[in-house]
Amino acid sequence: MTNLPLIIAEIERVAGRDAALALSLAKGGQTVYIPREAKAGHWLVVRAAGGPAAKLCDPSRVATPGPRFLTPTAKRAQQRRTMTEAREAGAPANKAAAKSGMHERSAFRARRRLRKKSQGELF
Repeated sequence: MTNLPLIIAEIERVAGRDAALALSLAKGGQTVYIPREAKAGHWLVVRAAGGPAAKLCDPSRVATPGPRFLTPTAKRAQQRRTMTEAREAGAPANKAAAKSGMHERSAFRARRRLRKKSQGELF
């Protein structure tokens, strides 16, 4: 995932993209505790993609399960990614903006970044 906070990127590495985003969207801006074992009713299982998110409790996958940490919000990064994907797929600025929940001007900036990126690969 691009443009995601380091903690969420690490969660993505362990549990997958969907679990990382679900955790950030469910608990963004809050201090959370990852238990050594997530039982069936635990918020991690209920709100953050169930089984994959429970991998965060596995000591063989994570150096120290059980830490408390402030969960960053990933809503903005998710919006940017949706915008970029829409623009890459050829959506016009107004449709990409509507799909991502961002401003139309952001769609034009996304297109400009995509052009610079593709031109950089040519030289």
